[in-house]
Amino acid sequence: MNSRTSLYRDKHNAKLMGVCAGIADYTGIDAFWVRLGVVALTIFALGPIGFLAYFVMGFLLQKKPPHLYRDNQEEQYWQRVRQSPQRTAREIRARFRDIDRRLADVETYYVSNNPRLTAEIEQLR
Repeated sequence: MNSRTSLYRDKHNAKLMGVCAGIADYTGIDAFWVRLGVVALTIFALGPIGFLAYFVMGFLLQKKPPHLYRDNQEEQYWQRVRQSPQRTAREIRARFRDIDRRLADVETYYVSNNPRLTAEIEQLR
């Protein structure tokens, strides 16, 4: 598994052990909402099992490497990959199709405006 698609404890943005901050980083949801959801789930649904699960995750999850992403844009990209790999692949294919179309336009422009180059290309055919 790619290290950028793994769940880590985020000690940099941590309040207690970094589990909620890690989940927030993994999903792309704001850490405040993740913390609020964990507290609500623990109080209203899970009880002591919620506290136990939190501390078990805190001990089992690895710390997030300090230089996992180069910049914020790369971090957002990997969050999108984790959320929906198929959608991300479609977006990348669409970008490549757009680049291919633009390169074809540039090629057409230079070939049609350069008779010497057009003649050389026709000679090669």
